[in-house]
Amino acid sequence: MSEVLLKLASRRSDDLQKIRKVADYQFGDGVGRNLFPDDVSVVFSKRTGRIRYIYLDGELLATLKPRDGLFSLGIGGAERLIKMEPKRMWVRVQEEAEASVGKGGDVFARHVVDFDEEIRPREEVVVLNEKNILVAVGKAVLSGDEMRDFSRGVAVRVRRGILEKVKKGNETIMGQ
Repeated sequence: MSEVLLKLASRRSDDLQKIRKVADYQFGDGVGRNLFPDDVSVVFSKRTGRIRYIYLDGELLATLKPRDGLFSLGIGGAERLIKMEPKRMWVRVQEEAEASVGKGGDVFARHVVDFDEEIRPREEVVVLNEKNILVAVGKAVLSGDEMRDFSRGVAVRVRRGILEKVKKGNETIMGQ
């Protein structure tokens, strides 16, 4: 019986190490440990058996995308990411755009007030209001330089705004 428990503990440790390394690669050194503490729950795909979702206390932190092996942040993960210093992968929007973006509307270049200059297109970003409060999460369409130079077009495709209602899936949470 103890051999089975040892294998499960080893698998959990390996999974935690893997997701932390992906987070370090995607968001910067040291982010993985802060983003994914030891007590996260990992949900595996029923079809492939691979890591799919990471939860903390029932709140979705991130989804590991199978196509590119990188994370899509949930609101919970974005909240943890913006608390870290230095802030990474963020875009700050004007107050007038905050409500629309919070409901899931895209961020237009004209509404961007500030941003992380390291942002490249297709990277995961956190959208903040002018008071540095989380508004949404999404994917950058423009680079940091382009966000500064453009006054038209979409800068960030929002995946989830903080004012949107979230549907909860019926996955089995494993690894607790």
